[in-house]
Amino acid sequence: MPQTDQPIRVSLPHPLDPLSGEELTLAVEIIREQAQLDSRALFEQVRLKEPDKSLVRQFVSGNDIEREVFAVILDRNADKVYEAIVRLNDATLQSYTWVPGVRVCTLAEESAELQEVVRQHPDFVAGLKRRGIENIQQVHIEAFAVANLAEPDEQELRHTRVHCFYVENAGDNTYARPIEGLVPVVDLNAMTVLRVEDSGVVPLPPDLGDYRADRLEVRPALAALNITQPDGPDFKVDGYAVQWQNWQFRVGFTPKEGLILHTLSFLDGEINRPVMYRASLSELVVPYGDTAGDHYMNHSFDLGETIFGAQVNSLRLGCDCLGEIYYFDFDQVDGHGNVRRFSKIVCMHEEDYGILWKHTDSADHSEVRRSRRLVVSSFFTIGNYDYGLFWYLYLDGTIEFEAKLTGTLYLRAIHEGEQTQYGALVAPGVNGMVHEHYFNIRLDMSIDGDDNTVVEVEAKRIPTGPENPYGNAHTAVETIIGSETDAARDIAPQNGRFWKIINRTRTNTLGWHAGYKLIPGPNIKPMHQPDSPFMRRAGFVNHDLWSYLRQATMLVKQARWLALKFQ
Repeated sequence: MPQTDQPIRVSLPHPLDPLSGEELTLAVEIIREQAQLDSRALFEQVRLKEPDKSLVRQFVSGNDIEREVFAVILDRNADKVYEAIVRLNDATLQSYTWVPGVRVCTLAEESAELQEVVRQHPDFVAGLKRRGIENIQQVHIEAFAVANLAEPDEQELRHTRVHCFYVENAGDNTYARPIEGLVPVVDLNAMTVLRVEDSGVVPLPPDLGDYRADRLEVRPALAALNITQPDGPDFKVDGYAVQWQNWQFRVGFTPKEGLILHTLSFLDGEINRPVMYRASLSELVVPYGDTAGDHYMNHSFDLGETIFGAQVNSLRLGCDCLGEIYYFDFDQVDGHGNVRRFSKIVCMHEEDYGILWKHTDSADHSEVRRSRRLVVSSFFTIGNYDYGLFWYLYLDGTIEFEAKLTGTLYLRAIHEGEQTQYGALVAPGVNGMVHEHYFNIRLDMSIDGDDNTVVEVEAKRIPTGPENPYGNAHTAVETIIGSETDAARDIAPQNGRFWKIINRTRTNTLGWHAGYKLIPGPNIKPMHQPDSPFMRRAGFVNHDLWSYLRQATMLVKQARWLALKFQ
């Protein structure tokens, strides 16, 4: 499979270029020294502090730029969270601010410590023995955040509930055999077990749930399918800047959000017209609908409670892209502040996309335009789930986001013959619990500049009467969305509702305002009751689907959901 590695950067960076390993190392050293941190302090994230838009837009290659770093630090000794800003140009800690009332994500380093603490607790060992498990190294231990579902006297603690799985042999499916009803509760900052809850023994599911091809009888391999581009790809890459057909943009990556697209513009004649300043995932929520045991607490916020970007896959281990592939590498720091190189974590390639436009006229003459799209993607493994995030750019100016969900189900062990209406039997002794996946996407739109307005458009039936004597008339009604409060909207599929982001200072030759329309895919509202603790925790009290104030934010449930099209 052809591929191109990112060249070594030799020129001055662009203001939006991600931090290099050298810059990250320097930033961590400055924070440690000037904030006088000890070895127990943990770094939740260290990333570029993105400069003001005006500085980015005025930048010319070769200009001197200020490089600033934003970091979030957990001082476990003081049980305090700090935000730091470092200026790299003169190696100074510009600010180090305590932010009360917030919690950092559960970090990988804490998860490793937690596993050892839980394994050594006598109540946990005894609970395993009641289930016939003697070898504690055969137990996989995984933390689940509690948030506002905590017991009243534990609301102020940064603690977690632990779910466990029996992994009989190395390489077995980690999540196929849940150890039901045995739940250690751990204070993360003190790293101590508060208690071990045991609601009763449920038999271990017998099925290994094996999925490894070398252990299974698999069908013969598919016939070879080769994608070749003898003249090479159409895209050009300079550092993190990409040019493809009429599109120009920059690729970014943060430890919190993962893949980011910056400063997307579209060439219209001789003019590069801005379309979107920034696009990224901002949250991924997975609420469960089962009431058994403590599973009502399973509401994972995969960006708010874990370092999503740090769980990215290196695509050298497996990539679904075919053809001429370009990979991007990025540096990040771990919880201890050590720099790690994440190799080949963003993949870019082109795909044929069938017919873009076609017409056959009465003279038997046919005109055909083929479509092609540029794909920029990353894969992330969050426990049992694997998420592929894909941004597509099309020749006609369309932007599309797609999330591909794969991996394995999150399961609950059940007694033989146990019935539940909140899931389905997916293997002997295993309930696949009903649940949802919500992807929250932050779109900082910039249609021909930042002076943008959101307009809601929906179909309206005209009542039968003098203005509609035959009952066939219908029209489109537009409503300006003037505030975030007004933007708590239902997608109302029965009305064909969509939204336009327009620039009312610009018009085309027909007098229409320049704009893009936002098209959601099939969708439902969150299924929890409005008074559910989860709804308060998620901020869904008004069932908000999106809000806009210099940026558009979409909350959706569906794998393929978003398209932005030229208006």
